[in-house]
Amino acid sequence: RFTESAVEEAALEWLKDIGFAIVYGGDISPDEPAAERENYGEVILTGRLRDALKRINPNVPREALEDAFRKVTRPSSPALVGNNRAFHKMLVDGINVEYRTEGRIKGDKVWLIDFENLDNNDWLAVNQFTVVENHINRRPDVVIFVNGLPLAVIELKNAADTKATIWSAFSQLQTY
Repeated sequence: RFTESAVEEAALEWLKDIGFAIVYGGDISPDEPAAERENYGEVILTGRLRDALKRINPNVPREALEDAFRKVTRPSSPALVGNNRAFHKMLVDGINVEYRTEGRIKGDKVWLIDFENLDNNDWLAVNQFTVVENHINRRPDVVIFVNGLPLAVIELKNAADTKATIWSAFSQLQTY
């Protein structure tokens, strides 16, 4: 039978074939032995992000990496569009940081993604990643993480179901 779960499995296999690690969302949920977040409201996999910051920026001191971590994980505005623009700028242009070294202040960039060596990044696809916000439970089919940052959400539909349209998937994404 051709089902939505078959489409999901095929998508995960394809992602695995191009180098993504695949994890079931329930396995990294809060209170699980392999938990990667403290609660269902968190969408950033902070351990992976911190590891990536150190790996990608080996010459930047820990304090500056923590400053970059705070900038990317704590939005500066309540406005969604403004926060998305600021995040995109950090993702593409790096994060400006300053730190003291040898008695003077030095400026540097912290990169969230290693664009020069793509293998230096943590590529992860998580299926059935549950997020709870305002007591509303959402569970996208697949979330793509790069270095612990959720960069894409994939909502799959059963192609054999005549009621499953691109518009129903789009409508479902609008609630996420």
